[in-house]
Amino acid sequence: MHVQGDLRSNEPMSRHASLRVGGPARWYFVPASIEDLQTFLHELDEDVPVFWFGVGSNLLVRDGGLPGVVIAATKILRELERVDHYVVRAGAGLPCTQLARQCIRWGLGPSEFFAGIPGTVGGALAMNAGAHGSETWERVESVRTIDRSGEIHERAPAEYTVGYRHVTGPANEWFLEATMRFESGVSASSETLNAMLDRRKRTQPLGLPSCGSVFRNPEGDHAARLIEASGLKGFTIGGAEVSDKHANFIINRGDATAGDVEALINHIQQTVFDKHGVRLLHEVRIVGEASA
Repeated sequence: MHVQGDLRSNEPMSRHASLRVGGPARWYFVPASIEDLQTFLHELDEDVPVFWFGVGSNLLVRDGGLPGVVIAATKILRELERVDHYVVRAGAGLPCTQLARQCIRWGLGPSEFFAGIPGTVGGALAMNAGAHGSETWERVESVRTIDRSGEIHERAPAEYTVGYRHVTGPANEWFLEATMRFESGVSASSETLNAMLDRRKRTQPLGLPSCGSVFRNPEGDHAARLIEASGLKGFTIGGAEVSDKHANFIINRGDATAGDVEALINHIQQTVFDKHGVRLLHEVRIVGEASA
């Protein structure tokens, strides 16, 4: 297959995921352009699994790695433009913090909450990410996607089922960009954004390898409160540890395996259920194959 981008074999996903764990991808492709991506998908054998990768901020790749091909297209999907007074178009590879900062410069609100999402616009669309009481799909007017054959589609929100940290839509399509509408009479504040970022810095273990919030908040409660109330802050399995700073974060102390992290996730779920009768659902996406 002739491609213009970077195509690697047996690429360790630990180099790319924010947890710094994970086995190899059989193939890892960084397209040079949308056209390069379209050609690659069109020529790819139908039986080869495809996994779309952003920045890996909410991802656990198992130690056995990923079969098929991982597509990392964030470098070509970083555009951001203002369509009209209240509407912007953002590429799926654009960091959410960058989206928030530019919308504030344009005076568009409410947009500050995007600064609380530690990933890209594409990842935020895929899981309806949110922060500070707001969610991504509340702003979405339309999306552009690319399918398994390389064809590009324009989709409306009505074509998706959107819930709390969960989105389902047309199969075998991946987000390229979103058109988002903000509101009149809602001021955007750089002070509010900076306060949000400062709060994240104070309350979350930023700078250490993690995958962000591990569990969804159960209705009427917070996962972090339940985990802390179960006495699990600082609990370790191998090199994986429940953060002392925020109990809904698992950090890699430097030598963790994906197996350590997944075992710790399972232990937290069971302990919280035993002590509080609440079954926590993980927000982190767990993919790949266990080690042989």
